[in-house]
Amino acid sequence: MNEFLYQASIYLAAAVIAVPLSARLGLGSVLGYLAAGIAIGPILGLVGAETKDLQHVAEFGVVMMLFLIGLELEPRALWDMRHRLLGLGGLQISLSTVVIAAVTFYTGQPWSVALAVGLTLSLSSTAIVLQTLSEKGLMRTNGGRSTFSVLLTQDIAVIPILAFLPLLAMPASIFIEDDGSITRGGDGHGDAHHTLSLVDGLPGWAVTLVTLGAIAFVIVVGVYLTRPLFRFIHTTRLREMYTALALMIVVGISFLMTLVGLSPALGAFLAGVVLASSEFRHEMESDLEPFKGLLLGLFFITVGAGIDVGYFFNDPFDLIGLALLVILVKGLILYAVGRAFKLRGRDHWLFTLGLAQAGEFGFVLLAFSTKQNVIPPALSQKLLMIIALTMLITPLLFIIYDYLSRHIRDNSPEVEPEEIDEKGPVIIAGIGRFGQIVNRLVRASGFKTVVLDHNIETIQLMRRFGVKGFLGDPTRPELLRAAGLEKASVLVAAMDNRKEVTRLVGYARRQRPDLHIVARAHDRTHVYELYQAGADDIVRELFDSSLRAGRYVLENIGLSEYEAAQAQQTFYHHDRQAIRELAELWVPGMPTAENKKYIERARELEKDLETALLELAEKNEKKSA
Repeated sequence: MNEFLYQASIYLAAAVIAVPLSARLGLGSVLGYLAAGIAIGPILGLVGAETKDLQHVAEFGVVMMLFLIGLELEPRALWDMRHRLLGLGGLQISLSTVVIAAVTFYTGQPWSVALAVGLTLSLSSTAIVLQTLSEKGLMRTNGGRSTFSVLLTQDIAVIPILAFLPLLAMPASIFIEDDGSITRGGDGHGDAHHTLSLVDGLPGWAVTLVTLGAIAFVIVVGVYLTRPLFRFIHTTRLREMYTALALMIVVGISFLMTLVGLSPALGAFLAGVVLASSEFRHEMESDLEPFKGLLLGLFFITVGAGIDVGYFFNDPFDLIGLALLVILVKGLILYAVGRAFKLRGRDHWLFTLGLAQAGEFGFVLLAFSTKQNVIPPALSQKLLMIIALTMLITPLLFIIYDYLSRHIRDNSPEVEPEEIDEKGPVIIAGIGRFGQIVNRLVRASGFKTVVLDHNIETIQLMRRFGVKGFLGDPTRPELLRAAGLEKASVLVAAMDNRKEVTRLVGYARRQRPDLHIVARAHDRTHVYELYQAGADDIVRELFDSSLRAGRYVLENIGLSEYEAAQAQQTFYHHDRQAIRELAELWVPGMPTAENKKYIERARELEKDLETALLELAEKNEKKSA
C-alpha cells in the first residue's frame, strides 16, 4: 500500500508541476506530460519497472477517447464523410505505407517485414493530435477537420491491418530461454501461457475469421443489448450505476478485443459509433469524460517514463535520424495529399505538420506483429524507440505551425464573388446566428436588405428558406460597392471574425462618413476598437441576453417584475455611458491592467452604478410604503 501511494504521489506531482508550466509556456499539455514522464523515469529514476504495467492501465485513456469520438459519429455522419475518409485518409495511408515499405525493403528487410513496418508507421498519433487541436481551438478549421478525417480513417484502418498482419507471418523463429529450453515463434518470451487468447495457435485465415466475428459481435451487442441494459439501470435510480455500466461496456469490449489480438481502442470506437444514436449517449459522455482526461495524461507520462535511455544512447544519432526521416517522408506525402485536395495556407501546414509523426497504435501493431512472428524482436525494439521519438517531437511540430501561421500569409484561394443584382437601404455583412436575427427583423418590418457572406453553405441554406444572399468576402471594397454601399442607409457588420468586423467598419466609415454603422462586438475590448474605427451602434454578443438573464434572477429573489425591469434599464443606460467614457481612456496595445487612468475611472463608474441602484431601491420602497 505504501509503495502504491508513493508511486501515485510521484506521478501526480510530476503532472501537476510540468503540465501547467508547459501550458503557460505555450507548449501544450501533451509535451508537459511527456516531459514529466522523462523527468521521473529516465532522468531521476523515481519510477521503474512498474511503468509498463501502469501503461496498460493508462492505455484506457486512448480507449475511452476513441469510444467518446465514436459516440459523436453516427453511421450516417461517417457516410457523409466518406469522400474525406477514403480520399484524404485512404490516400495518406496508402502512399505512406508504400514509400516507407520501399525504404525498409531497400535496407535489406524481407518484403513482408517491410510491408508490416510501412503499415505500422503510416498511422499518426490520435491521442496527441486531437488533444493538441482541441487545446489550440483548431478542430473547427478546415485544416483541423481534414486532420481529424485522416485520424479517423487511420483508426478505422487498424481493424483490417490487424486482420491482415497474421497473413504476413514468417516461419517461426527459434528462441533459447534462460533455462535452456527451446521455443518457437512469438511465444519465445515465455509468457503465452499467462495470457488468455482465442487466436493463439490458429492459422492466419482462422485468426482473420475470429477477428471479424468479434467485430460483428460488438456491433450486434451495441445495437440490441445496450438499450435494455440502460433501461434496467434507469429503474434503480442510482447515479453511480450509469458510470459503472459505461465503464463495463468499455472494459468488456476492450477485453474481448484483446482475446482476438485486436486493439481495444478500435473495439471501443466501433461500439461508440454503434451507440451514437442512442438516447443514453450524452449520459455515457459525461460519465466517462473525467476518466478519459486523467488516464490520457497518465498514458503520455508512461510513454515518457518508459523510454529506454540506455538503448537510445547506444546509437542516438541513428535513432534520431530515423525518427526525423519518418517525419520528413510522411510530411512530404501529407503536403502532396493536402495540395491535391486543395488545402492552402495555414490549413495546409496544420494538416502537414500535425500528422507527420507515428502514433500510439504503432505500439499496438508492433506488439501484435512480434507476437505473430511478422516483425523480428530486435527490429521491433528499434521501431518502438523511433515511434516514441516522433511522438516526442510532435509538440515541436505544432510550435513550428504556430510560427508559420503567424508569419506566413494565408494563400487560401479567395471566394469568387457572385454578381449582385439587388440593392437595398440595409447591407448585412455576415449571416450567421447573429446576422440572421437582424435580417429577419428588418425584412419582416418591410425593408429590403442585401446579405453578404463568404460561406457558400450558409448562403445556400438561407436560400432554401427564401432569403437571397450573395457569396463573397464582405471586407472587399468592390463587393461593397456592388452591394450599394454608396447609397445604403445602414451597414450591419455581423461577421464572426472580430478583425474582419473592425476592418470593415473602418473602411466603410472612411468611404461614407454619413453612413450609420451597426457592429457586432466580441467583448468589451472589441467595443473600444469598433468605437475608434467609427461604429455608431455597437452590440456585444452576450450583453443583452446576459442582462435579461440577470433580470430573471432579480424577479425570483424578491423584486417585482417592474422593479427588476427598472434595475435592468438603469444598468443598461449606465453601462452604455460607461463604455463611451472608458473608450476615450482605452489605449490600443496597452494591457488594461497597466492603464491606471482607465482603472481609476472604471472604479468610479462602478461606485456610481451601485449608488444609482441603491437610490432606485429606496425610491421603490417609498412608493410601496
